[in-house]
Amino acid sequence: MYKLMRKNPKEYLFKVWGGEVFMCEWRRLVLIFQVGYIVRVVLVLMGAVSLSACQAGQEIVSAPVEGYNHTSANINSFSINGAGGPNIGPYEGGGKQVCCSVLPMKWSPNLKAVIEWETDPNASSKNNLPPLGTDEFRAAYKKYASHYVQHRETVEIPRYAEKVCSLKVHFLPCDQVRVSTTCFTPSHPNYPDTAYFQMKEPAVCPSH
Repeated sequence: MYKLMRKNPKEYLFKVWGGEVFMCEWRRLVLIFQVGYIVRVVLVLMGAVSLSACQAGQEIVSAPVEGYNHTSANINSFSINGAGGPNIGPYEGGGKQVCCSVLPMKWSPNLKAVIEWETDPNASSKNNLPPLGTDEFRAAYKKYASHYVQHRETVEIPRYAEKVCSLKVHFLPCDQVRVSTTCFTPSHPNYPDTAYFQMKEPAVCPSH
C-alpha cells in the first residue's frame, strides 16, 4: 500500500476512500479549482478595464499615505479619498507609509480630498482595561469603544509638481485636518508645515 501511495496517489486514495466517495470528492476539488481559475481571470479582466478607463481620462499618479497626529487623542484609523492610513498614537506620526492614494498628474485649483478618521479621545484609559481575551475585557472594551468619535472633512490639496512623494495628513487640535504634498520631511528646514508641530491644544475648542 505504501508503494502504491508513492507511485499513484490517486489510485491509493481510490482504494482507501472507496470508489464513489473518492470520485465525488475528486470532482468537487476539480470544480473548485475551475471556479477559482475563472474568478481570477474575471478579476484580472476587470482590473484591465478599470485601468484602461483611468488612462482614457486624465493621467494619474500614485502617492503613498502617511499621517501626523498633533493631538492627545489616538487616531485609530483614517483614510484619504478611500486610501487607508496607519493607526497613529498621540503626538506621533511619520516614519511609516501605506500604499496608496491616487492624484491627477496635473494639479488644479479645485482639487480636494475627503478625510475620514476615527479618534479615541481617552487613549490613556485603555491601559486600565481587564486582561485581553477575558469576558471582562470584552464587556469593558465594548463600553470603552462606544466613546470613539467618527470624523469626516473635505479639504483642499495644495499645489504640487509632477513629482508627488506622498500625501501627508496632519490631524490638528479641535478636530481640524490638513493635507500636504511636499517632498520635504518635517526635519528639513524647507518643510512648509512646521507650525503644525508647535500648535497647542486649547482647554476648550471653539464650536464649529
